[in-house]
Amino acid sequence: MADAQPIVIYPPAADGGRRVRVGDRFRGMAYGLLDVVEFLRLAGLEDAEEAWLRQSELIEWRGGGPDVWDH
Repeated sequence: MADAQPIVIYPPAADGGRRVRVGDRFRGMAYGLLDVVEFLRLAGLEDAEEAWLRQSELIEWRGGGPDVWDH
């Protein structure tokens, strides 16, 4: 992965969405792994895919891992 920036996926909100931050920029509200993949690609992490999200140590999952999308 180019430009190893901190990636933080915040705990689920009341509607199940999780905020996504790459570096110091908020990228959007994700409602599933495919949303996270798209935000990371838009941020320049073109190799991002679901399998990578599940095992990458570059991602800090707060409030649950990649399978937690309920509040």
